Amino acid sequence: MAAHLGERFRLLTSGRRTALPRHQTLGAALDWSYQLLSEAERAVLRRLAVFTGDFPLEAAVAVAADIAPSQVVEHIGNLVAKSLVVADLRSDLPRYRLLDTTRVYSREKLKSSSEFLQVARRHAEYYSGSFARAEADSELLSPAEWLAIYGWHLDNVRAGLDWAFSPDGEPQIGVALTVAAVPLWVQLSLMSECRERVERALAVLEGDDAVSARRRMQLSAALGWSLMYGVGRAPETGAAWAATLELAERFNDKQYQQRALWGLCIDQFNIGELRTALAYAERFAALVADSMDAIDLMMADRMLATALHYFGDQKNARCHIERMLASYAALAQQPRIVRFQFDQRVTAHYFQARILWLQRSADEAKRVVEHNIEEGRAVGNTLSFCSVLGQGACPIAYLSGDLDAAERYGAMLLEHADRYGPRIWRIWAGCFNGLVMTKCGDIAGGVRAVRGGLEAAGDARFLPRFLLLLGELAICLGAADEVEAGLILVEETLARCEARDERWYLAELLRIKGELLILQGLPDAASASEDLFGQALDVARRQGALSWELRAATSLARLRRDQQRVAEARKLLGSVYERFTEGFATADLQSARRLLGQLS
Repeated sequence: MAAHLGERFRLLTSGRRTALPRHQTLGAALDWSYQLLSEAERAVLRRLAVFTGDFPLEAAVAVAADIAPSQVVEHIGNLVAKSLVVADLRSDLPRYRLLDTTRVYSREKLKSSSEFLQVARRHAEYYSGSFARAEADSELLSPAEWLAIYGWHLDNVRAGLDWAFSPDGEPQIGVALTVAAVPLWVQLSLMSECRERVERALAVLEGDDAVSARRRMQLSAALGWSLMYGVGRAPETGAAWAATLELAERFNDKQYQQRALWGLCIDQFNIGELRTALAYAERFAALVADSMDAIDLMMADRMLATALHYFGDQKNARCHIERMLASYAALAQQPRIVRFQFDQRVTAHYFQARILWLQRSADEAKRVVEHNIEEGRAVGNTLSFCSVLGQGACPIAYLSGDLDAAERYGAMLLEHADRYGPRIWRIWAGCFNGLVMTKCGDIAGGVRAVRGGLEAAGDARFLPRFLLLLGELAICLGAADEVEAGLILVEETLARCEARDERWYLAELLRIKGELLILQGLPDAASASEDLFGQALDVARRQGALSWELRAATSLARLRRDQQRVAEARKLLGSVYERFTEGFATADLQSARRLLGQLS
């Protein structure tokens, strides 16, 4: 098929020798048609060949700038009537295009004329100008509305950039177009293309005047986005955001200072520097403290909540998340909270769900997850939807023991990431689905899948989202009679948490280590495990993570039962169990209830 598509333009130059000259080849037919046009119509047709795909009438007028607009409109109408231009009148904004063969023919005419460079320049400048409001509009319009206006211009943006950075092009026009088009790549989740285009623009950006420095600031921010969401854990990300912050402070540009602080905060999460991440979140909050824009304050709460959640301070994390969402609900007109190209309200909801689960509200967490999935679909941003599934839906279903939901969400994430998302989410989804396999009985197959995924992830396995996978893999290794390997993994993961202050999962890791020591069966296993379960209880209580406290209490009660310390076991587990007011269908609470029944 590819070969035949490549040969389709042979129609221009080959045909029957016995036919009339204009019927022998498509090229001859086009020559004949072209000669019948007026000189002005020929000029318009040649200039339209600069477009790739559909274009609006306004763009046609722009590239034919030395012809009066009314005449351009008239000539295009004549070309449509003669089937040399195709008109699509189904939408409010009519679109026009040239058939591929007509465009190839006309483009050769354009290139052989003296006007090609001038027309190509007008084309690139037109799209640079038409995208001037794209970023502002992304905060005002729904994704569907925004893409209806801007999305169909992608091929022409690419064509304009290809010309601008070609040997005969004008790189500074390419720089301006790259800056303007960044929201298009982000909305379409084309992060690899965004990174490549931005890096090319930065490589040719010259001068340190105000215009050049501002463009460098904008491009550095775009590079930070594309690395963060297209690569994951890239060492260049922090440098890109640091350059953005330096330039934003030089210009006293509060908006780009906010973007840079947000980017630096997320980057520090990704490389494990949680204290530095919290410091950037606090700098962001201080920067917007006097802001009249309520969304600025909401974003500060969201960033602080994320940092505190990872630190293990679930009480204060919940306060910030709920204050953000309450502020949003109080707005007379509820906007989409889109800052820095992403819907911040969507991300707030999946962190809210995580915190609710940890604090004991499993049923409420499930309701937030279900709403968040619908919300993520409606937003239509690939990266946001991957995070909705991977950061919220998948972990909460798995931790609640709802394996049907975990399998469904994991398959949904893998399919979505395979079609649209970055590689790192495909790897994470494969690992997660491996964990679900082990819970469903295929321990060997599941362990292979998780191990293979973690190996493929490389340094990305140090991202916060992989922490749960590491702890759960250690449990699976114990079930697969690889207790030593499980203990080595859990020790490495505990050391990581200690070094990074990544404490939200610490109580569970301590419990997992205790369970593995019991499986190992060494003489002092019971004493060492009891100490670890006690540490897990203490950490969970200090963090306000009742769900981890229940798991630790269940493990310790089971150990004390086996030591014939039944009354102690019943008192400990009962005191934790009775503090729950919902979530009684979850696997942990059912297990605790069964154990309490045995202890009675």
